[in-house]
Amino acid sequence: MKENNSPSAVVSETNPSEANQSSTEDVQHHWQGVVKRRSFLKGLGIAGATLSASAILGNRADAETTRSTGKLSKGDVALLRFAAAAELIEADLWQQYNELGGVQGGNPAYIAALSNLDGDMAQYIADNTDDELSHAAFLNAYLISKGEEPVDLDAFRTLPSSQATGAKDIGRLTNLLKLNVDLSWYTRYRSTKNPDFGVNLKGPFTIKDQPAIPLNDSDTPPNQGQPVPPTTPQESRMQAIANTAGFHFAFIEQGGASLYPTLIFKATDPEVLRILVSIGGVEIDHFGLWHDKAGNAVAQPLAGVVDPETGLTFPDLNALNSELDQTNLILPEPCEFISKNLPDCSVIRPTSTKEGGAVATIIVPWSIVGVL
Repeated sequence: MKENNSPSAVVSETNPSEANQSSTEDVQHHWQGVVKRRSFLKGLGIAGATLSASAILGNRADAETTRSTGKLSKGDVALLRFAAAAELIEADLWQQYNELGGVQGGNPAYIAALSNLDGDMAQYIADNTDDELSHAAFLNAYLISKGEEPVDLDAFRTLPSSQATGAKDIGRLTNLLKLNVDLSWYTRYRSTKNPDFGVNLKGPFTIKDQPAIPLNDSDTPPNQGQPVPPTTPQESRMQAIANTAGFHFAFIEQGGASLYPTLIFKATDPEVLRILVSIGGVEIDHFGLWHDKAGNAVAQPLAGVVDPETGLTFPDLNALNSELDQTNLILPEPCEFISKNLPDCSVIRPTSTKEGGAVATIIVPWSIVGVL
């Protein structure tokens, strides 16, 4: 006979005193659960015995009146300072791209070569630059508002600028004149494997010691045409530089897409959590955008461009007839997540501290190694 575990069945099989004791224990057990849940909600900044729709959904007035007023923990300060440093580095990269190839950029040939990847590239570059500048400025201002030191990397702006038309002659944190671009992210998001489980994925081809912006006007004249396909060595050179930038854009943002989830896990202050979630979401949005554009460099009619100076070739990845290379498969393929015993799930990856955290962000060539 199947055992009945309902409260009425238990009471019916015991005497009144035992039933009363059991009921008291049940009440205490459930009350402890309520206390734990309320403590958890209080920790998230949600007060009161019940959750109304306004408490869950919130509004602007709530957002303004529930500002965290206490001093941040050392851990939360460290999270924000690391994020601010990362955003300053990103902003430095994007400012160089924006000067030459943004909607107000000053190098017509470079803008034309980028537009061969997508007609809206100049606007997207300008918008991405604005986003990163706003992230860095906000994070530093927030730190100051909490009585903490902002992040200042100006002492490290010692690298030279491009000498091409449109570039400002100022010191840089990062070097776009000769860089390596790790393309493992391209394969990673098409694979059912996840680096968090120790999988080592390689990119579909190699970009090494390649400029992502024009070096000077003699190497790449700023007013030359940029037909598709290119017809002269200088046109091929400029298109290869623009194609490299297209892949580097996604390379930059996939790093941020993985970094912020690992920082979020460690935040304790609700407002710090909100900041990291909100900025991290934009980084993921950036990556999805640039992932799409990068594929146009290795699909017809642009596929096959060769840089006459470095020999870098942008192959036709669609010709390989492989899902690990197909250019329009830009949405994350479901992969192993949390446990191999669970179903595959479409997620940002990696998100483990080991593979995507602060240390990994510095060691893995996202914004520093191969760029600075």
